Amino acid sequence: MALKAIIVMFDSLNRHMLPPYGGDWTQAPNFSRLAERSVTYDNHWVGSMPCMPARRDLLTGRYNFLHRSWGPLEPFDDSLPALLRANKVYSHLVSDHYHYWEPGGATYHSQYTTWDFVRGQEGDPWKGEVADPEIPEHVGDFNGYRSHLFRQDWINRKYMTEEQQHPMSETFSRGIEFIRTNRKEDRWLLQIEAFDPHEPFFAPQKYKDMYPHDYTGRHFDWPGYLPVQETREEVEHCKFEYAALLSMCDAYLGKVMDAMDENDLWQDTMLIVTTDHGFLLGEHDWWAKNIMPFYNEISKTPLFVWDPRDKRKNERCGGLTQLIDLAPTLLEYFGVEVPKDMIGVPLPSFNEKEQREAVLFGIHGGHVNCTDGRYVYMRAPVRPDNSPLFNYTLMPTHMASLFSVEELREFELADPFSFTKGVRTLKIPAVSYIPAHRFGTLLYDLEKDPGQKHPIEDSDIEKQMIQHLIRIMARHDAPPEQYERLGLKVSN
Repeated sequence: MALKAIIVMFDSLNRHMLPPYGGDWTQAPNFSRLAERSVTYDNHWVGSMPCMPARRDLLTGRYNFLHRSWGPLEPFDDSLPALLRANKVYSHLVSDHYHYWEPGGATYHSQYTTWDFVRGQEGDPWKGEVADPEIPEHVGDFNGYRSHLFRQDWINRKYMTEEQQHPMSETFSRGIEFIRTNRKEDRWLLQIEAFDPHEPFFAPQKYKDMYPHDYTGRHFDWPGYLPVQETREEVEHCKFEYAALLSMCDAYLGKVMDAMDENDLWQDTMLIVTTDHGFLLGEHDWWAKNIMPFYNEISKTPLFVWDPRDKRKNERCGGLTQLIDLAPTLLEYFGVEVPKDMIGVPLPSFNEKEQREAVLFGIHGGHVNCTDGRYVYMRAPVRPDNSPLFNYTLMPTHMASLFSVEELREFELADPFSFTKGVRTLKIPAVSYIPAHRFGTLLYDLEKDPGQKHPIEDSDIEKQMIQHLIRIMARHDAPPEQYERLGLKVSN
């Protein structure tokens, strides 16, 4: 049988708002159609947060967040597209996710055989206008640290007056062009990656019209990473703006499925649809992600998989899964040996009787979180300054900049980790902006409290979750100071 694969990757796609996961007010019929054609995974969790750390998880099959913050692939990483290329599997990336082309993501796209980039999302430095744009009052924080993003976004939007000019529309159009061009070829992977429904929630009017509501307030489709301070009317309006963009994502997912129908690709093409993380829209009195504890709206994410080998469809899977499982899944699918440094597990091995006991998730310098599917344990740092904390890297870049000279003056050489192939890395002191110590350690029982409204205290359960935490951290060869930072005692 010929073998092809398609990954459709969204950004900030909220699982709980999708009909297959119980969402009952959004219009997303193609996600329902997808669930009827695939296996829906009910216990899928984030690993490393946010965008590029999640993509390092995706490509390398192991967690990023225990060793470093946002940054590129490392020279010692085993990368899915590079391994596929070495085994004569063609890979193509088409994306409007502009973080791939910043310093902190610059080594990802070049792993693919070919790649295609669509401009204009969020603050992508795309259209050059020296004069400040005319903008409505109260749009974003134009005096804050993200002021350049708000300014550039308002310029970019001027060049997207028609739906076909929207970056998502162009991204999917180019992805479908690849499908039609290569439908008769064998051994290829296509990754269609949309920045949406990431903020700002900018969608064509026809999708906004799906959610009619009375609103007379300020322009508001881009919340900050802050506690909710807006009025109830503003919060509800922003949810509808997000929903409009989600419905647009649904429409373009449908176009991919239509292309698979038209070209009879269900017989020999794996389809994986997922996201990197969710996004709070006022739940827990917070907006967005990163700063607050990673409640389920952020950390429990959608995953749909169609595998032409077993042709399972309209089924649910309850095993614990993460993005780190996708690289080994695709390597196994194409008959490529899975490297020993990939900790993820091929998805077909998961069923109700055979599953891992627990998984970790988090952001560098934040809580280290652990779940067994029922309980979620959020272990906070014990010191207010979140020390000790280091970045381990050979690629010293942040999201959009190089490490500063001041940061680099303090580096040491670390001993090799188990996955660095004998290579020593830079060990650079890190300062985290995550106030995890302030929130403290939290434990939730999802069976009794699915909304995570009431943290519990149970020493026996906490002890069990700590054992999972330490075991999985050791499996990923976490730096010794991570245990110290979290106040975990590890026996030698």
